[in-house]
Amino acid sequence: MLGLVGAFILATASPARAGEEVFVEVTPNSAQAGSRVSIRASCDNANNEQADVHSDAFGRVMLRPDNGFLTGAVTVPGSKEPGDYPVDLRCDNGNTASTKLTVLQMAQPTKGPATGAGGTADRGPGSLLLVGGLAVLAVVAGLGVFGGGRRSAGTRS
Repeated sequence: MLGLVGAFILATASPARAGEEVFVEVTPNSAQAGSRVSIRASCDNANNEQADVHSDAFGRVMLRPDNGFLTGAVTVPGSKEPGDYPVDLRCDNGNTASTKLTVLQMAQPTKGPATGAGGTADRGPGSLLLVGGLAVLAVVAGLGVFGGGRRSAGTRS
């Protein structure tokens, strides 16, 4: 019985696009104002002809045949208000399809203060002072070893 139920589910299940030969999709479907989006569509058996796509998000775009699909790209104007915008496909054969583009308006990050640090710090006189200080310490330590050895030799004689 369980096998029959499983077979029925598999036989009636269909992929999301099965039988749907007229569609339009925008990638990414959420884009920041000022960014570029790609459009891919299908007009059933008319994918060898151009098609129009229109949206208040970017205006009108002509899609051209490309490997069995219709494709195009457009830049969403940087001044476009955030929100959801319909994207409508109209094929030369009269078929239509629609999807949605969400325009985001995110603040651009600003540069932090130029405080310098890490690998971006300027290698000015500070580095030379550090190297010089280490060299002086090495000389002093060396003299202490040699000087201490002579004193103890002098006290024995």
